[in-house]
Amino acid sequence: MLRFWAADHGLSLFLALLVAVVFVLPVFGRPGPLDSLAGDIAFSALLVAGALTLSERRWLRWAVPPFAAIAVLIRWAGVATGSADLVAWRELSTLVTLMLFTAVVIGQVYRSGPVTYHRILGAVAVYLLLGLTWANAYAFLHHLHPDAFAGSLGEALNSQTWIYYSFVTLTTVGYGDITAVHPVARSLAIGEALTGQLYLAITLARLVSLHVSTRAKS
Repeated sequence: MLRFWAADHGLSLFLALLVAVVFVLPVFGRPGPLDSLAGDIAFSALLVAGALTLSERRWLRWAVPPFAAIAVLIRWAGVATGSADLVAWRELSTLVTLMLFTAVVIGQVYRSGPVTYHRILGAVAVYLLLGLTWANAYAFLHHLHPDAFAGSLGEALNSQTWIYYSFVTLTTVGYGDITAVHPVARSLAIGEALTGQLYLAITLARLVSLHVSTRAKS
């Protein structure tokens, strides 16, 4: 796993994994609690390995392993006990883990060195991670305030509802079928829309500057 993050091709593989999680699995499968737990364990292992690989970022090396372990333990506790009280803690721990995951991957994309095809795909992976992170934030807020959103939420809310709303907001499409009502929900939606636009501009500038710098040195 350390070699996975140390090489640029790991970013391409990670993007393929994200595409499967976001687009493929929800269509062809209906994962249960144990399947979700297995996915959490796999992602946590990748997260810890990524943090250990980024040796220049010491705070990630210290912060990521405990949060990843806590997220997995909370998932285990929820499956074992079936307690509804752990839902909020599960969403919160997953949210923090996704934020750290985004920091790990974006550190790999923005690091110095030649701009490769794999690094560009890694930038796309960060964009998907941003959407997943906000989707989890919306799910956590809805658990705390069920009336924070209005519109076509459906009777049985699941993660796909919030993933859909998150990417619609991130890309500033805004179909209007789901509307943020609570002030915190509106602030999250504004923050995600701005992040989606700024990330594209900053990433393009960073990759272009790295490419120009590498060509000048060569």
